[in-house]
Amino acid sequence: MRALFRWTVFLALVVGGGGYWWTMPRALSVAEIPSHAGDAEAGERIFWAAGCASCHSAAEAEGEDRLILSGGRAFPSDFGTFYAPNISMDDANGIGSWSEVEFVSAVMRGVSPQGQHYYPAFPYTTYARASVSDIQDLWAFMQTLPADPTASRAHDVGFPFSIRASLGGWKLLFFNDDWVLEGDLSEEETHGRYLVEALGHCGECHTARNVLGGMDMANWLAGAPNPTGQGRIPNITPGDLNWSQRDLANYLRDGFTPEFDVVGGEMAEVVANLAQLHDEDRAAIAAYLARVPAIEN
Repeated sequence: MRALFRWTVFLALVVGGGGYWWTMPRALSVAEIPSHAGDAEAGERIFWAAGCASCHSAAEAEGEDRLILSGGRAFPSDFGTFYAPNISMDDANGIGSWSEVEFVSAVMRGVSPQGQHYYPAFPYTTYARASVSDIQDLWAFMQTLPADPTASRAHDVGFPFSIRASLGGWKLLFFNDDWVLEGDLSEEETHGRYLVEALGHCGECHTARNVLGGMDMANWLAGAPNPTGQGRIPNITPGDLNWSQRDLANYLRDGFTPEFDVVGGEMAEVVANLAQLHDEDRAAIAAYLARVPAIEN
């Protein structure tokens, strides 16, 4: 019996240790970051494409105030309510004391400077498809923005979801950097894929999720329940979105639908971001969405 007990303990330690090693946070090292001098001007374009202001500025912010990334917005979910943190250049309450490699690790790996997993309410699972140099450019632009001393609010997430170590298992199940739309894409469609799948994180809202919070990739961009409980986020595949590419590109610039309705809700923030991009960027997004497999619902 003593031998059986010792073997049981030994196997439990092996399995537990192996599980911890397999799911532990893995930040990027300095050696994995290319030698690239961040370009703040290029980074501004990444900032708007990635929608940073939509989550991290104050809820009613407009104009230049959208560049004050004090955080605080609430994002309800089935697992609790998440609050966007302060990501301004404040050293104490923001990310002003971070290094470039810590920033890139947070954005692309979902790992904090303290070596903890971030919750996937932060869409690092999407940003993982971006190029490292683009995130370095984003970091250069972020450093030009104002610091704000507002303290970040703690997430309201109950047990067992409050155990951050469990997120390593979630990452094993749902975190990869594969492209969703494969095949023979044109240069414009490929650029649109990058904006939608890597930077714009459109799928984070427009794709339904399973009981563990992973995206249902069989229904990519086919719409999803609104986490707020108010209405439904629309299907933007050709199965439901029947606008011309030109109409869609115009909508992403000025917020007017082909029926002369005006964008509202959270999508108004998205349009405010995409309006800062170039015409060819919005045209590329429209071209990509036209190639997504149609799903009717």
